[in-house]
Order: sequence, then C-alpha cells, then structure tokens
Amino acid sequence: MATDKLFTVAGVSTLDGETKVRFANDTLRLKVLMKHGHTDPILVELPEAMTKLAAVKFIKGLDEFAGVQAQSAIADYLDRKDEAPKAKVSKPVAKATKTPVAKTTKAPAKAVKVTEDEDAPF
Repeated sequence: MATDKLFTVAGVSTLDGETKVRFANDTLRLKVLMKHGHTDPILVELPEAMTKLAAVKFIKGLDEFAGVQAQSAIADYLDRKDEAPKAKVSKPVAKATKTPVAKTTKAPAKAVKVTEDEDAPF
C-alpha cells in the first residue's frame, strides 16, 4: 500500500543483525533508534520533504551510504517498493511456416505365404 506521507530525514540502521531503511521527520529519531538497540545508524536530513521511495532513491547515491550493508538495505527496499516498470527483455518468436507435406498413399501390404520348407536362418 503506497502512502503520500512525506519525510525530512532518511537513513539506515541495524537491529538484530538486519540493516533496514529508516524514515523520520526529525534527527532526534537517532536517539530513539539507539535507545532501542539499533547499531550503526546513519540518518541524513533530506533537501526537501520526500516520499519514502523518493528518499531512498536520493540517499542511494550519497557517500554516507556507500557501505555494503547500507547499499544492500537500500537495494532490498527498492526491489520491494519501486513500481517502475522494469525493462522486459524478450526474444522475438519467429512464426513457424507450414511446409506442405506431400500425401503418400501406401498400397496395402501383400500377404506372403511362408512355408516351413524354406531355408530360414532360424
């Protein structure tokens, strides 16, 4: 469910070994995160109020978030929330052309009379 709510602060923090993207409207959120056991919090003030998706796209390119854990959290968020149409690579399928097949009519097999007197290899 998309929301129109705007945020002025965005970043990442780690809780129980899992790094996630965080949003707030005040940098005091940093104290709250630390109080609740979050480690390695990185929060930055955004240049203007932004939606969550816009904020994540903005912080993705900042030096503060160049670390592997931060980039991984940002990529995970974008994978789940970015609804931009992804380029679809598809191979053109060649239409099969029908090759006319000549109909052959087989003559009925002739019955061959086999006698026991013939020299059979068996």
